Amino acid sequence: MTQETRDIAFMKMHGLGNDFVVLDARVRPVAMTAALAQAIGDRHRGVGFDQLALIEADDDGADARLTFYNSDGSTAGACGNATRCIARHLMNEAVLPEVVLTTERGRLLARDAGSGLTSVNMGQPQLHWDEVPLAREMDTLELPIDGAPTATGMGNPHCTFFVENAESVDLETRGAEIEHHPLYPQRTNVQFASVIAQDHLRMRVWERGVGVTLASGSSSCATAVAAARRGLTGRRVSIDLDGGRIEIDWREDGVWMTGPTAHVFSGTFTTEWLERVS
Repeated sequence: MTQETRDIAFMKMHGLGNDFVVLDARVRPVAMTAALAQAIGDRHRGVGFDQLALIEADDDGADARLTFYNSDGSTAGACGNATRCIARHLMNEAVLPEVVLTTERGRLLARDAGSGLTSVNMGQPQLHWDEVPLAREMDTLELPIDGAPTATGMGNPHCTFFVENAESVDLETRGAEIEHHPLYPQRTNVQFASVIAQDHLRMRVWERGVGVTLASGSSSCATAVAAARRGLTGRRVSIDLDGGRIEIDWREDGVWMTGPTAHVFSGTFTTEWLERVS
């Protein structure tokens, strides 16, 4: 454990129950590793999270740069709910109506949507097979997998099944199977969605490197895009997740996601614990 990572301060946040540990490395660098991320993500011996996010200074003029880790220590190219949570924190901190954040996905604009809600433009969906990415060339609208799911990239890969009743799906079994499907060389997030109305979906989520989660921002974006492409809904929908409701609007400038955020508490990792898990 290097000196830079001793006595690390952190914030615990969530968006609709999709929970995060957030480390602010803008002032004091954090030497994050897969092993340290796993230790922090242990809900019994650490803090626990669906994703961990590092906030760092951005050299190209954005308000901050974000890096995401899953609870298994792997990295994630995008995390919509964590982006919203951090955007809200940074807007409150600097008293700004909007911020620009750099992620592996690119530059994302976030703004105050009023009534305690935060909106983030997650960018244009990736619809071509090699953008998702998939293992070989094919139509991403209906994959050659039982259930004919739709593939979408939102900075990370997604596989969306449209089913009669999302509640009846054995999510733990099916999610784990599809995450590692050979068509997805980088593994995939998995969604099961039911159409309630032209502007309303019910969705449940399995996130790669995590498992079942109460919500997922990028998964919500991917599901909304997939539903619109298949003619099941319009481009603006409300999605009911296990953790609550999120609003998705696929506009000309990208996929906008709007929902609530929560900063639950702040804390500090002790030097003793950090040295033990390093």
